[in-house]
Amino acid sequence: MARSWERMVQRNTQQVNKRRKKEGKGSIHSSSSAGQADIYKGRNIVFPVLLAALGALYWTIGQFDTSSGSQNSQVMNWIGIVLYFALAAMIFFRRPYLKVERARVSTFKFNRQRFLDAADIEKIIISRGSISIVPKAKRGRWMFSRLLNRYDTAVMGERMESFGQLNRVPVEHK
Repeated sequence: MARSWERMVQRNTQQVNKRRKKEGKGSIHSSSSAGQADIYKGRNIVFPVLLAALGALYWTIGQFDTSSGSQNSQVMNWIGIVLYFALAAMIFFRRPYLKVERARVSTFKFNRQRFLDAADIEKIIISRGSISIVPKAKRGRWMFSRLLNRYDTAVMGERMESFGQLNRVPVEHK
């Protein structure tokens, strides 16, 4: 099927599912490309631990710093400490992912979802502990590492290799 036809079928299926949901009926399933997507999730550990350590450091400094007796500065110190821990928790619980569809890949970078079509990928580099996707444009390289983000790079490598063969994207093994 052509991609435009698939998009039209997917859009119509979503509209029918919304209408059926309002009527209290179950949804219909379609064989769209979204159903064929593989999602590989990781876990951020390094950066949240660093933020929590900074929060703990500021807490200990605030405990021993009695020279600033101003109530306002103590309140601001506690607000900063709580925000460090909150940011660490938010980054830890929002899991990074790589979503591989039939003709594109997507991930969550810099607080928004990024898409990369197969035609825009220059090459895919698969190494033992990481997967790199190099775009053709002057965009940055997408890195998915086992060390930093706890991805299952062996399974991801197999899927990216089949993605490369299907879409004629060169795959390089290191």
